[in-house]
This record gives sequence, C-alpha cells and structure tokens, in this order.
Amino acid sequence: MANQIKIGVVGLWHLGCVISSAWSKLGIPVIGFDYSQELIDNLNSHKPPIFEPNLQETIAASITANRLQFTAKIETLKDCDYVFLAYDTPVLDDDTSDLSPLKRAIGDLAGVMKNDGIIIVSSQTPVGTCGVFRDSLQKHNPTIELVYSPENLRLGEAIECYLKPGRVIVGADSQKAASKAAQLFGLLDTEIITMGLASAEMVKHAINAFLADSIVFANHLADLCEVSGANILDVVKGVKSDKRIGKGAYLSAGIGFSGGTLGRDLQVLSELNKSSRQKAFLYESLHRFNSERKNIIVDKIACIIGSTLNNKTITLLGLTYKPGTSTLRRSLPLEIAGLLAQKGAKLKVYDPQADYSEIKGKHPFEICPSIDDALLDSVLAVILTEWDEFKKYPWDKAAEKMKQTKLFDPKNFLYDLRLKNAGFEYFGVGFANMRG
Repeated sequence: MANQIKIGVVGLWHLGCVISSAWSKLGIPVIGFDYSQELIDNLNSHKPPIFEPNLQETIAASITANRLQFTAKIETLKDCDYVFLAYDTPVLDDDTSDLSPLKRAIGDLAGVMKNDGIIIVSSQTPVGTCGVFRDSLQKHNPTIELVYSPENLRLGEAIECYLKPGRVIVGADSQKAASKAAQLFGLLDTEIITMGLASAEMVKHAINAFLADSIVFANHLADLCEVSGANILDVVKGVKSDKRIGKGAYLSAGIGFSGGTLGRDLQVLSELNKSSRQKAFLYESLHRFNSERKNIIVDKIACIIGSTLNNKTITLLGLTYKPGTSTLRRSLPLEIAGLLAQKGAKLKVYDPQADYSEIKGKHPFEICPSIDDALLDSVLAVILTEWDEFKKYPWDKAAEKMKQTKLFDPKNFLYDLRLKNAGFEYFGVGFANMRG
C-alpha cells in the first residue's frame, strides 16, 4: 500500500513537520503545505521552524531521497489520497482555541481534494468541530470524507512517538472513512481504536483533563507533604506502586502544566459543563488551581531568599515549558520570570534551546550564553526546565561564582545529586521546610 498512496500535510509547525517527516521516513511520498512562503523556503532548505530532536535530519534525508516536498500552493495536494490537517491549534490567552487557520484550510481543501479523498484532522479541536467540518466538505463534494485522529506526541521524542504510538484513535462517522483511515494507520503496526467523530474528540479532552487533574493533585499533595514532614518522592513512589494507578501516572510535583494543551481541554469541558445539569465545577477548579501554582512558586522563592526580591540577582535555568523543544509559547517558566521581574528581581536566564524571538516586546531578563555566566553573582538558582545539561553541570564548582549557594528545584529534578554535598542549600517541593 505504501507505494500506491500519496499523503498531504497542511500546517507546518511542530505537529505538521513531525507528521511530514514520519510518513516520508516510511517511504511514502509526502507533500507539506503551508500558507507562509517564508516557512516553505526554510523547510526546503532543511530548516524546521522549531527544535525537535532528529527532525531536521529526517526532513533533510527525505527531501534528498525525493520522498518529501514543501509548497505554498494548496492545489499541489490535488492528487493526495490522505491529507492531514496538522496545525498546532492556536490557544488564546483564556485557553480557548483559535480555529481560524483550520477553517481556512478546510474551505480551501474542499476545492482541491480529489474524489474519495480523506482528510485526517490531527489538530486539537473542541468536540463537535469535526462534524461541522465534515458537513462543510460534503456540501462541496459528497465523496470527500473526514476523520479525527488526535496527535499523541511527546516533545523531545515526537518522531519516534508518532511512528510507535502504542495505539491510534480513529474517529469517523462513516464506515468507509474508518476503513480507509485504518488502512493507512495499519502501516504503523499498532492497535487502532475506532469510534465516532465526537467520541474521538472527547477522548482527547478526557485524556488531557485526566493528566491535568493528576498534575494539580500532585502539586497539592506536595504542599501537604511540606507541612506534614512527609517526602513527596516517597509518597509518589508508594502511590504509583498501586496497580490501579501505575508507574506512568502524571504525579510529578512541579510548577504546574503549561503550553496551552491541557488548559485548552479543560476550557472545552468547562464550557460543556455550563450546558449540562452539573452544579459542581471540577474543570474550572482544576484550571484555577493550576493558574495559581506559579504564584505559589514565586512565594516559595521569596521565602527561600528570606527578604524582598527587589534588586536580588536570581538565575533561572530553563525557560521553555518542556525539555526537548525551543518554543516559549505559553511557557510557565516565562510567566514565572515575568512575576519575579514585577517584584524587582534582577534575572539572568540560560536555556540551551529557547527561541527568544518568540517573545514580543522587551524581555525582563538578561540572556546568558552558559550556565556559568547565568550563575555569576546570583543569590539563588532556580531550575524551571528539566534539561539534561543541568544534571551534568559540575555544581561543586558553582560556589565560587554565586553570592549565595542556594538552589530551588521546584520539579525535584536534581534531587538525586545530593547537592548539599556540593555546598548548596537545596530546596525542592514536597519536603519538610522545602528541603530535600
């Protein structure tokens, strides 16, 4: 089958680039489309818009092998059997989705898709959206079908994750569409779970809401450990040992979830809740508790320093919202930096991959080229993103650079390094007196 089909991908940011490179890596001809000619020119020069391990190399290899091309002409997709709608759906400041890029693409695809073509929506959409898209397409051409298959990527290992997904959700409102999508995803040698369009959209909301719940739960648990004398790492180890919960549970205490993905799904469920008979507001509460977490982290920083933050030099290590990415969009570390700056702190930051061009306006910190430069004359270092580079750093040599050897690790990332032995006052979350 792989030699007989052609795949199109619409929307070429992180998700679209990963989908394009993954299918082309399997030997399938892929055409990537985006409305931005600048983005297309960069991709044809093997320059993806965002950092992701092995992405640039995979794109370059597939272009060289004539399996992958990029274009700003949507009519180039007219011969594609499958077209993925792969925009990273923009999230507004209130965590609602901006569907305008998706609507534009659906309208344009209706005029160029060949008969019996399949559009596979992998962008996140509020439940009910794909049904509207399908109706719109079939008014133009009743033979075109639409499927919803939500992405399940992990930043930092996205290509491998896409090609070995564990399972694929296929939402379709016709048996023909479900069968054709299953044929394609069958090339990934994985379990395929089929259901209706609305159910598939709801699955994505439910998974992310469950993960958000776990993160908020873990953060609350960590706060209770601090006042009770318990150790959050021991408690989580015990909780995960229960087979009903498991080792993969999202129970790592930290600064909260960011990036917009989980918040967007909570917002969708909150809106649905308003039209139900429910009087309790679970999803609104989760969203509110998570939003407050960054203020708690800033309060902890003030507590560690022990006085006003005004004119205190603080080092922030890691600014992207997750390791393995360059994006600063909707980054909680960036929001924490803003709150610290409002309190008068002098901030020095270092991140190995952050794309600072994404920051609009003047940023409230000094960007440093290395960990050494960032630590110089600092009274406190704060680990905000779990980059491996921070674990490999020789912390025993940091004392000579800092004014005070204090380190706050709100994700307990460096806990196992026992930095007290390197002369540090180490502070995590979920320990008595915030000390590990």
